[in-house]
Amino acid sequence: MRPFSYTRAHDVGAAVAALSQERTAHLIAGGTNLIDLMKEDVERPTRLIDINRLDLKAIEDTPDGGLRLGALCTNAQTAYDERVRGRYPLLSKAILAGASPQLRNMATNGGNLLQRTRCYYFYDVATPCNKREPGSGCGALNGVNRIHAILGASEHCIAVHPSDMCVALAALDAVVQVEGPRGKRAIAFADFHRLPGDTPHIDNDLAGDEIVTAIDLPPQGYPAHYAYLKLRDRTSYAFALVSVAAALEMDGSTIRRARIALGGVAHKPWRVPEAEARLEGSPADPENFRKAAQAYVHGARGRGGNTFKIELATRAIQRALVQAVTMDTRDDPQLHRTTTEPR
Repeated sequence: MRPFSYTRAHDVGAAVAALSQERTAHLIAGGTNLIDLMKEDVERPTRLIDINRLDLKAIEDTPDGGLRLGALCTNAQTAYDERVRGRYPLLSKAILAGASPQLRNMATNGGNLLQRTRCYYFYDVATPCNKREPGSGCGALNGVNRIHAILGASEHCIAVHPSDMCVALAALDAVVQVEGPRGKRAIAFADFHRLPGDTPHIDNDLAGDEIVTAIDLPPQGYPAHYAYLKLRDRTSYAFALVSVAAALEMDGSTIRRARIALGGVAHKPWRVPEAEARLEGSPADPENFRKAAQAYVHGARGRGGNTFKIELATRAIQRALVQAVTMDTRDDPQLHRTTTEPR
């Protein structure tokens, strides 16, 4: 690990000012991803700006009936908050499907949004990686790519976003609140993360001198019909090969509103609004679910090691939609793990 300076910010303005003055500085809260990257010499900040004293740890109701999640509220606090569990159970379930209890007790909501890919080549500084070193190439294209993207990738990068929480936030149409030297702004979750294109080193649309302050959830949380399905190589402490967040509003057996997001398949949580729109007003039956799944993987491309993900994603979407309609998740391994609420 390389030497760095340390600063503690006591308000958002001070954190923004410190970022503006030193572009090689990094914010640190839980540090669950950043410290690993520093140890591997992937991230090389000259200064760490500790933001744990900032007043961004509350979960509050919003005037429109939604919920605002503070950026420094931990993943564990968010997942076990009674308002989240009751009104946004999809989000709670997605968070609890990720990482370990120890990590969820440290990781923050804002940090979850900003975590970086777990691509092997990104972490190995001896290999080419356009995300780590623009213009050096992508080792995964013709290398070991079992965990990599089948949708939205480019010849410059086929890495995937690793978050479970972000997949649920995408399905829930969350909004990210940020603040910088030019003031405050809101970013629709669908616009927050970027596809790689020819700039894979840019993960999101947050400016280098801006800080995430909160995540806003809309009033509709789909508490009656939802599913978070995570398929992985082992049932604990593993990143998704494919994950599906499905949220439905039902009128009898008819789908009134549908929201679906995929994880583990692209550089960002993957949504296909046209496929969701075709489900709305249609019966919740296997044929409509099959068509929706096919629309979601349209244009998918495997690179050899990850080609199996195309069929896996197709089947996972259909299974998650059935679970959301029936609320039958008896075959879900998440329900067979012991979880302990943080004390």
